[in-house]
Amino acid sequence: MDRIDNRILALLQADSTRSIAELAEVVGVSSSACHRRIKALEEQGVIAGYAARLDPQALGLKLQAYVEITLNSQSEESMGRFEQAAAGFDDILECRLMSGAADYLLRVAARDLEHFDQIHRACLSRLPGVSSMRSSFVIRTTKGWAGYPVRA
Repeated sequence: MDRIDNRILALLQADSTRSIAELAEVVGVSSSACHRRIKALEEQGVIAGYAARLDPQALGLKLQAYVEITLNSQSEESMGRFEQAAAGFDDILECRLMSGAADYLLRVAARDLEHFDQIHRACLSRLPGVSSMRSSFVIRTTKGWAGYPVRA
């Protein structure tokens, strides 16, 4: 990867709806060269995909929570059961295996505290092998997704 690839990546992270012609103009290469570079970055797995970032507030999801989960056992079997179950619940937006005090960190979005209670009862409480759970609620986001650092 060179300076041009890094600039293309930074531009795509900021707005992936830009046309190849526009990207090419900004980074100073031809459209065909820009297209080849993007295809190469996709094939190398540097660009993993494209998606729309949704505004949770606009969707009525005003409450964001991070839930720390500690399992009874850290065996491969226990962790596999937990991960499979967590993947099956749409209300769990992210599930990350962690180092430190908690085994997993989950991200959940809800309309309000009452909705979170419903998610807790119907989803979180059904996860297998959980010995403890601790929820923290987001008060305000001071820095959200800004993309991965790419040196242009």
